[in-house]
Amino acid sequence: MIRWSEEQQELCRAIGEVAAKLGSDHLENDKNGTFDQEGWQKLKDVGLFGLPFDTRHGGLGKDLTTTVHVLEQLGYAGRDSGLNFSVSTHMVSTGVPLQRFGSSALKERYLPEICAGTMIGAHAITEPSGGSDVMGMLTTAVADGDDFVLNGSKAFVSNGSIADLIVVYARTGAPGDVAGITVFLVRRDSPGLSVGNPISKMGLRTSPLAEVFLDNVRVPRDHVIGAKGAGFLILDHVMKWEILCGFGIIVGEMRRRLERCVEYARTRTAFGSAIGSNQSVANMIVEMRIDVDTAQKWIHDTAEKLQSKADVASDIAITKLVVSEANVRSALAAVQVFGGYGYVSEYGVEKDLRDAVGGRIYSGTSEVQRQRLATLMGLNRPVKLS
Repeated sequence: MIRWSEEQQELCRAIGEVAAKLGSDHLENDKNGTFDQEGWQKLKDVGLFGLPFDTRHGGLGKDLTTTVHVLEQLGYAGRDSGLNFSVSTHMVSTGVPLQRFGSSALKERYLPEICAGTMIGAHAITEPSGGSDVMGMLTTAVADGDDFVLNGSKAFVSNGSIADLIVVYARTGAPGDVAGITVFLVRRDSPGLSVGNPISKMGLRTSPLAEVFLDNVRVPRDHVIGAKGAGFLILDHVMKWEILCGFGIIVGEMRRRLERCVEYARTRTAFGSAIGSNQSVANMIVEMRIDVDTAQKWIHDTAEKLQSKADVASDIAITKLVVSEANVRSALAAVQVFGGYGYVSEYGVEKDLRDAVGGRIYSGTSEVQRQRLATLMGLNRPVKLS
């Protein structure tokens, strides 16, 4: 079990106090699909966006486990799941690859703005025809003098319509070639880059989602992140952080949901007694508790393991599966515990369920995670017969 230092606990308290004051209108924002600009500003002011980044670039210089711990508190205290999701996307999609793989010049130019939250980041990976098939992407980047010229389109870009910087993954080699993908830092105002209207979706409605179109977009060579052909390596690193940070937030949201259900079951009466005294209701809430504790353990254990530079290929896939599936079960159980009040929009319980479903899809679907685990276990590799 991780023992948090007083400094880490104080950082959590500070972020939690700010987050708890946000989202008073989160249900109305969810209804209208409105991004909370004021909430973003307040989180920016408290320095949240700089958590894992070097102090010389304006960050707080915290390690991965501290970052995940603090983001869990954001999820617990902050009621706007869409805003929480946009925060994680901004930090991980743009800041993490810049810090780990960016040139000194790129980091000096852009990381301070990422840390400050004055420029919002997004990454464009998924394509309309490919879904989770990253290696089959069709967007191309062709070298031309001192630039690369990008052409193609990207789908389901979180923060797409509010982003100032977009990390674009494009093919510079043959389709299916593991060394055929390169990563580019592209400014939103680049000629030829256009962003579609925000896409209406089932959940996380306050986190803008959009398509991005690239029509002969010229990107200077010095805006390549890492090296040409290093895209798959960069994506692997980013996805580990994305799962731990994004789903660390979800653990916090699950904790808050559990507390709401316990309080409701203690105070809501039916047939002359609190509904929590009914064993079937109590059992649902106990299962929610087990899911919370299990999800939290996987998140923090895997973060510790990654921080120690251990192999976490299996751990990341299991963590993503455990947390995303537990979140859906927990949210569905909460609707059942609250009954009619859980089904109507006013209480925000049904919103939790809509928000939770997306977690089984983004950052690699549950099916992809199971396939990855099967591969690591040697189950779907061809066997050579002598």
